[in-house]
Amino acid sequence: MFIKTLAPQDQLISQLVPIMAQASQILLEEYQSYCAGCEFNIQEKSDDSPVTQADLKVNHFLLKHLATVTPELPVLSEESDYSARAAWQQCWMLDPLDGTKEFIHERDEFTINLSLIDGHQTIFAIIAVPCEQVMYIGHTSQLPYKYSFSRQEWFQYQLEEHDVVAPLQIGLSHNSKNPKYKNFIEPILQNREVERREAGSAYKFCMMLEGEIDIYPRFHPTSEWDTSSGQALLESIGGGLMTLDQKPFLYNQRETVLNGGFIAYRDQHCKNIAYDALSRSGILD
Repeated sequence: MFIKTLAPQDQLISQLVPIMAQASQILLEEYQSYCAGCEFNIQEKSDDSPVTQADLKVNHFLLKHLATVTPELPVLSEESDYSARAAWQQCWMLDPLDGTKEFIHERDEFTINLSLIDGHQTIFAIIAVPCEQVMYIGHTSQLPYKYSFSRQEWFQYQLEEHDVVAPLQIGLSHNSKNPKYKNFIEPILQNREVERREAGSAYKFCMMLEGEIDIYPRFHPTSEWDTSSGQALLESIGGGLMTLDQKPFLYNQRETVLNGGFIAYRDQHCKNIAYDALSRSGILD
């Protein structure tokens, strides 16, 4: 959970918070305009995924302002050219609109993901939630902060023990019809009541930080900019995100930016439950 605190005395956080707050406001206004039925441009990319004018507008804004904060760092963005990334030791990783499909379906579970990569590791991360006017932010080496930019209030994460009696909350995407998810949950049900929590995009990582999701299994594709921020924030509270064979994701080191399946977990107790369920589910056979 998060408890109220003073604003952190951290230069990078101080520089990025107003930029991310303004980017969130731009995205929120785009969303409100779209929901109101105003003329709105949506196109399909080469992989058949949608890209909207909101993706591109927020991307342009953040590229411009990141260049003023860290002019020496390139940006690996979903909506920009990153063909030279193999030479980058350090870079920003950006998804200016994570949850484009949620946006298009008028669900408010979309985010802006920004993370700092150093030698294939994520060392700093932000997830902003425009419709809630909050962002989750911090260095991997410390407990994360939550900032409400509508109220200008700061909160910091407080560690708490896992409740072994309460139902286990499993995070799933909307309309998850892949039988692997049912197979994953069945072994857990033998020892624990389960609650399914459906949500879109990296918003599920925010729910994990708030204690509303314990385990988030993913058996269909994502990209590196979908997971980097969430993984870093989870690691900072003692949780994590790993491949199905229990290896942490590394970033900007493979030929492709596509991720394989993963398990995200809120703490080590949840990790043990998740990988035990995975081993008994038949998914890995």
